[in-house]
Amino acid sequence: MGGRISPSIMCADFRNLETTIRALERARVDYLHVDIMDGSFVPNFTLGPDFMNSVREMTEIPLDIHLMINRPEDFLPIFAIRPGDIVSVHQEATIHLQRTLQQIRDKGARVSVALNPSTPIYTLDDILDDIDIVLIMTVNPGFAGQKLIPATLGKIHKLKQYLQQSGHSHIEIEVDGNVSCENAQKMRLAGADIFVAGTSSIFKKDQDLYELTEKFREYIA
Repeated sequence: MGGRISPSIMCADFRNLETTIRALERARVDYLHVDIMDGSFVPNFTLGPDFMNSVREMTEIPLDIHLMINRPEDFLPIFAIRPGDIVSVHQEATIHLQRTLQQIRDKGARVSVALNPSTPIYTLDDILDDIDIVLIMTVNPGFAGQKLIPATLGKIHKLKQYLQQSGHSHIEIEVDGNVSCENAQKMRLAGADIFVAGTSSIFKKDQDLYELTEKFREYIA
């Protein structure tokens, strides 16, 4: 099975959001990536539960909910999380991580932990049995349009080996940050499974979103 695509809705033209979602449906994307930022854990504010609920009304595509917020456990109840969604929380953002992961599991979602570029892989040692996905940030979280941090390509490869050697090869690797076609191909070779596609790949001004998504898929086959 080829890599899966999770377009970053933060990068869409909100004035034509439903048209964007229809194009992504035609392109058979696997998820819609929703970035929730609180202005504290990361230096930006984006989106929220009302926006997420509006997207829910437009499509049945599962959501890939990336909580870049402090104490996500306090806010999980206000998000309409559904079975089949992905919910990612950051290692550094919650004190009792396993309890937070169980809250996500109880909602039927796929459980994901996000690692910032400088967060070591070994911080996963005690939670491997509690997660389905590891989200590798290939830029520092907070803003679209950043340059890839080169060391994160090696980190993807190391994580793949780590999961295999620990008997957890079923855990998938998601990547987020400057996932251009060329970078996505390298990330796929390194072991990535799910790709957050943004302004460097499919959301480009005055270019056809459907065609760019179809082209992107060729790089992660």
